[in-house]
Amino acid sequence: MGSTAGSFGACIFVAVLIILFYMPCEVQLSSSFYDNTCPNALSTIRTATRKAVSRERRMAASLIRLHFHDYYVQSKGFILRGYDESILLDNSTSIQSEKNAPNNLNSVRGYEVIDAVKSEVESICPGIVSCADILAVAARDASVALGGPTWTLKLGRRDSTTSGLSQAATNLPNFSDGLDRLISLFGSKGSHTIGQARCVTFRQRIYDNGANIDAGFASTRRGSCPANNGDGDDNLAALDLVTPNSFDNNYIKNLIQKKGLLQSDQVLFSGGSTDSIIAGSSKNPSTFSSDFASAMVKMGNIEPLTGYAGEIRKLCSAIN
Repeated sequence: MGSTAGSFGACIFVAVLIILFYMPCEVQLSSSFYDNTCPNALSTIRTATRKAVSRERRMAASLIRLHFHDYYVQSKGFILRGYDESILLDNSTSIQSEKNAPNNLNSVRGYEVIDAVKSEVESICPGIVSCADILAVAARDASVALGGPTWTLKLGRRDSTTSGLSQAATNLPNFSDGLDRLISLFGSKGSHTIGQARCVTFRQRIYDNGANIDAGFASTRRGSCPANNGDGDDNLAALDLVTPNSFDNNYIKNLIQKKGLLQSDQVLFSGGSTDSIIAGSSKNPSTFSSDFASAMVKMGNIEPLTGYAGEIRKLCSAIN
């Protein structure tokens, strides 16, 4: 990813539309999973998530990105397992935290929000609701908090007792990846988180004067990102300058105008196989929102830990 998830400048996953619909999915979850064991779980998560987004609107994108980064690492090409919240685990004698992977360190955020939500849920029904389900619900509620779509979630995931630092270090997409690499990583799916990006992730693109970037856009972006490596590397820039705090498809429209800030996003509309998807999403906001919701459901249902696998962690940051 290479971006610091921040304001919701368009889609959270720019090309989540591409392949999630074609992925095999075996799932043993239920939308009524907590109806009897913790009937107030969803309302508690929703209230806590709204409060966090109200305090800092860019947290909405951060929570959805956190949800995605956890899924991608442990699923190992979408076969082994999906959301199990291994990314929330801190270092310990038995855990090498995924938080320290290059594409997560100083980039992925929102851990403290999930910890706080977990604490509130534990206070009303201890040992019942998994961290994996809490983040899945919080990601959906974060979308809704900024005017984005909602979706029906199937719940019953359990939490991992292991971490995937080595997978996170090698398998997560990079901000400079080309289209072929992205399609390979996602099994033809391509999925990107947007919000804000660090100068170090887009410096080369705005100073190279390449053919796939609008000259005026590049000039504007140089104002917050000095040319020299090491100068302002951590300066943040919104990926969408038009509606950075709303859920909409403006960022997709930017790609068509060659105004994608990250190279790995611009390649999604650069004469390749994904152009038609981007073009279609740019013209119909409602279709984009519907596709986004459907893709989130699909991705969240891939190979979860269920039944007696894993555990229900008391703290999201540590195994029991």
